[in-house]
This record gives sequence, structure tokens and C-alpha cells, in this order.
Amino acid sequence: MIDLEILNPPQKEAVLQTDGPVLVLAGAGSGKTRVLTYRTAFILGTGLAGPENLLILTFTNKAAEEMKHRVADILSKEKETSGIRNVPWMGTFHSVCVKILRKYGNAIGVDRNFVIYDSSDQTVAIKHAMDRAKVSQKDFNPNAIHNYISSAKNEMISAADYEDRAQGYFQNAVAAVYPHYQAILSENNALDFDDLLFRTVQLVQQSKSVREVLQDTFRYILVDEYQDTNHAQYMLIKILSDKHRNICCVGDDDQSIYSFRGANIRNILSYEKDFPDSKIIKLEQNYRSTQTILEASYQVISKNTKRKDKKLWTENEGGEKIGIYQGFDDEDESRWIVSRAEEFMEKGTSLKEMAVLYRTNSQSRSLEEAFLKAGIPYRIVGGIRFYDRKEIKDLIAYLRVLYNQKDSISFQRIINVPKRGIGDKTASDFMEDARSHGFSPAEYLESAESLNPKIKVFAEIIHDLKKNLETRSIVDFMTYMLERTRYLDEFKDGTIESESRIENIQELVNVASKYEDMQTSAALEAFLEEVGLLEGNNTSEETLESVTLMTIHAAKGLEFEYVFVCGMEENLFPHSNSLMDSSEMEEERRLAYVAVTRAKKKLFLTHAQKRKYFGQTQRNMKSRFIGDISEDLVEDLSPSFLSSADLWGDSQSPAPKVRASYSTGDEVRHEYFGKGVIDYMDDEIVIVDFGGVYGKKELMIEYAKLTRL
Repeated sequence: MIDLEILNPPQKEAVLQTDGPVLVLAGAGSGKTRVLTYRTAFILGTGLAGPENLLILTFTNKAAEEMKHRVADILSKEKETSGIRNVPWMGTFHSVCVKILRKYGNAIGVDRNFVIYDSSDQTVAIKHAMDRAKVSQKDFNPNAIHNYISSAKNEMISAADYEDRAQGYFQNAVAAVYPHYQAILSENNALDFDDLLFRTVQLVQQSKSVREVLQDTFRYILVDEYQDTNHAQYMLIKILSDKHRNICCVGDDDQSIYSFRGANIRNILSYEKDFPDSKIIKLEQNYRSTQTILEASYQVISKNTKRKDKKLWTENEGGEKIGIYQGFDDEDESRWIVSRAEEFMEKGTSLKEMAVLYRTNSQSRSLEEAFLKAGIPYRIVGGIRFYDRKEIKDLIAYLRVLYNQKDSISFQRIINVPKRGIGDKTASDFMEDARSHGFSPAEYLESAESLNPKIKVFAEIIHDLKKNLETRSIVDFMTYMLERTRYLDEFKDGTIESESRIENIQELVNVASKYEDMQTSAALEAFLEEVGLLEGNNTSEETLESVTLMTIHAAKGLEFEYVFVCGMEENLFPHSNSLMDSSEMEEERRLAYVAVTRAKKKLFLTHAQKRKYFGQTQRNMKSRFIGDISEDLVEDLSPSFLSSADLWGDSQSPAPKVRASYSTGDEVRHEYFGKGVIDYMDDEIVIVDFGGVYGKKELMIEYAKLTRL
């Protein structure tokens, strides 16, 4: 028999409850994987089913492989020989569906030798389908069309059904393209990623014989991360479990954060309705975090109305208070995080036990710069370093060509970006022609007697940008450059990826804004020099011994001793896109819950008084998620001149006017930034130049507490 003494009572109950539908609500850090592996080992070890009668569905290949090895270890200790390593039906939803379609798909006309189209193949097919449907790629973004078709398939909506449901100009265009896209896939004996689920559900719905074979085969079904399932996945497991009904779904509604991928939280919230005789088991003992962190996480998540209540607890000590830091701006916020990381390093803490989490990818830029300047290794998980991102490299290439006409590498990068119909051969011929005449490509744009019509359009753009370079500020010019090149047009498809790219572009403009008061050509030179030095220093090895930087979405399932969650401000986290939609706000709150519960020992929540967007300063209030946490659980680590009212009181209340005892040109000392010179002041603000490290800072006079030297 399998030794279950290692399990706590609810975990043990989840393992032993093998008959009928079971929902295991597994809170963060409560031993979800342990339950899945021991339940699998118990079913196999006691002979309730053989390996071929188990269907185990995960969301990643890594999770499936980890389960296989853990179950094998458990059984080997008990001297069981179940052949667990050869379980044929353990894997991701998509991998299992591939196996089913190759074996049984011919029942609905799916050739077993089908190929699976990747994202680039799908884009090509969508463009061909748009041509067939006479839907203009100038009027409709192919990626946006494909996203709508993908969402339709996740909801089990066929091309014919979509045509009946389509409303409005855009959906009618999608309805026109969808059947042609499916026809192209069929002509090429291909399925896209969404078809793997879509066609498998159609198979078990339409073929009684296949449905009965699969229902007979799968005597026990286990589903991991049930809160992340979409409608097609829900339909599949509902049908396959209909005979034996021995289905166990494990998940946490409080960690449902992937609606943008099609995940439907209703699947887990409606489990008892779908399976009226189901057993609900809650795993609430946490083995990861301190009680302080767990209490804070509950105070945040309990504000949601669409959830199954559970409250995590731990036998761990109460733990340190949660650190709250308010910086002057995002640069100050990043420097403070790095300084704390340095303190932990000096005390012997491994870098791999520290993580900085953020809501949007663009926030990594100031963090990366701060870690680079401090010489602390870091790695970005689930993303690309800021200056390596395509959109950033594209725009920097434009600026380099305008600054240095000899730069043929940058020229080659942008000649057809965004796409303007200049093929590789046309571009190559032009650049070779320029070299043969003794010119760089950018120089040849102006001196060539005749140009290819499409290259001539590009030449006009470059000429216009050069003309505007000296008449606009650096921020105004970069904004104009985006408009003139129409670079942002391809990111207007409403996808999460496109929104992220736009935010990255905003952040690049923010970097340039520090040179706003310089003459534009000088500002461009200084900006490109800064970028070049940062790129040159970007040699931090992504070893295990490095601080981890990642979005909160990428952090799900991970844990660290020390966690910093930065950018905790209204409009950033919660994100501005969620402010008017209650369901999206609930998902933002679940995202905050995930962020908080990544910390094992110490949690820091940071925000800034001001932050720049497209070079314009914005002042956001602190995040409501900080306000959800009671004062007794936190410690204010902000500079002493910032009152606690900024954190807990009414930060909008007018402060009494303070008459300054200094004037423009005076040397002053600040308790945090050190010595500086007053550059500007009026009745409310003072701008002080603190030199090298901190530069110019705009301070509120009533809080500045400057000492005149």
C-alpha cells in the first residue's frame, strides 16, 4: 500500500476520494502537486486502474514530466511496478488531443498525417484567406482577424455559427475570412493549435463509436490547473468523464489570471452545478509563506465576489511586516529595490532567492538599468530584455540612421519597417547600388537620380524626419516619427501583445524625455550614447545566481524568499484597462493575490509619486491593493519626509502652504538625495539638481525639507 502519512488530512482525503467527481480547491502553496502525484500513485498502486486507463491533463509538458517522475519515485519506494513512465494518456490538453486525432480522427475526416501549423504558418494562411474573401489587409489587421477566429474555436463556434452570430463591421469581416481559412487548412491537411481541441471535441460529439471507446478507456480522469481551462477543454473533459464519472479537477479560482488566453473562471465556480454529486475538498494549509503574508493576501482577495471562500494558514512563524515604499519616480523606485537587494546580498542571501515582479513588460527597463549600474546579475523570465525587444530595436535604428547616415546596418533594419512593400531583393539591390557609387544607403536616398517607387516613399519619410529633427523637442520628435512612419498601426489589433509593445515604446520615449531641455540633435546624441552604453553593458549572464525579473503572469507557480512587487499604482496595477469592468477588476485582484503569495519570507510593495507616459509626467494614486492591507501588517519604508498620510490617509487633501526659506540658485541639502542646487521654484514645487546619480528632482515644497547650505 502507498504510505499516505506524509499528507495532511485534506490532502489525504483528496487522494482517497477516488469515486465520483471531486474538486480540490488548492490554495497557493498548499501542496497541489503532491495531491495529484499521490492520487495517481494510489490509483495505480492499488490496482483501481492500469496506466492505459488514466487520463491526466496538464497545461505544460514540464508539469506532466514532473508528475511522471514523482509518481514513479513513490511507486518504486513501495516496490510497485505499474509502468508509470509509459502512461500513454498523460500530457497537455493539446498533446493528448493530437494522439486522439491521429488514432480516431478519420471518423470525422481528419487525416492521421495532418501537420500542425505554427503561428507564422497561421499568419500566412490568414492572409491568403483574406485575399480569397476580398478583405483588405490595409483595413483589417490579419493578426486581429486570427485572434477572433482563435477565440471562436475556443468557444466551440464553427465558421457557419460565427456567420450567424457576427455583429458589426469587424465581426462581419471575420465571418467572411473564417470559412476560407478553414478551407486552406483542409487543403493543406493542416490543423492550427486551436483546431487540436476544437476538432477533438467535434470528434467525441459526432462519433458515437469513438466517444464510447474513449469513455470506456478513461476510467479515471485528473485535470491540473482547472481554473485555466477554456470552454473547449471543459467540453472535452465533461464528455469523456460522462460514463465512469471518476473525475478529479484540481485548481484555485483565486489564481485564475489567464482570461486573455480564453480561460473561463466559470468552469471552476460552477463545478457543483456541472457535477451535482461532486465532493469539494479545500487545501488551506500553506507550506510556503509566513502568516503575515497569507493574512495580507486574504485581505486583498476577499474583496472579490466571484470566488469560493478559503483562507490560507500556516504553521510557520508570523513573519516580518510587509514593506511599503513610495519613490519619487520609477527611477527612484528601481534604485531603492536594487539597494535592498544589495543589503540582502551582504547578509548572505542568494540572488536566486530574490524576485522583482511587475504588471507590464515595459516596467523592466528602469529595473534593468538600475541592476546593470549596480553590477548585480539579473535574468528576465518569460520575456526579453528591454533593449533587445523588436520594437525598441526598430525605433533606435530609425534614430541612428537620422543621427549617422553611414549606419547601413540600422538602415537595412528599417527600410521595410513597418512593411511598405520593399522586398529583400529590392533592398539588397539598392544597398549594393549605393556602395558601387561610393555612398552609404541613407546618403544615396538623396543623391540617386532615380529610385524604385516604394524606396522613394521611404526616402520622403527619412527626408521629412530629418527636416523635423531640428524644429521639435526630442519627445515631440519621437512622437512625430511614430506618426510619420505609421509604426504603431500594426499594433492596433487590440491584442495583449500589441498593448505590451505600445507600452514598451512609451517607455523608450520616457527614457528620451530626460533630454527634453536640450537642443534636439544634442539630445539625440546623448540619448543614443546612453542606449549604446546600456546595450554594451548588458552582459549579465542569465545564471541561476541572479535576481529574477518577471511579469506577475510569468511568476505563477514560482516562489522566492524575497519578493518586490513594483508599480503598485492605480492605472498601472490595477491596469487602466480594467477600471471600468468589474470582471476584469476581479482578475486584477487575483493577479495581486498571485503576486503576494510568491513571497516566502519578506514582501515589499512599491509605488511612485510620479511616472512618465510618452514623456509626460503623470501622478497616480497608490494601488487600491495596498489600501486593502491593514496597517498592522505593514511598515512604511518611504523617506521620512513623505508622511504616512500618502500611504493610508487621504492623499488628495490639500496640505498647508509652507513658506520656503531658500530661493533659486541656493545650495541645499536633502536627507535622501544629498547636496544640490535649486534650479527652479514656485509656490508649490522646487526643482533641485542633485548631480550625477539622481539628477534633477521635482519636489513638493511642503514635503521637501531642504536645508540651505
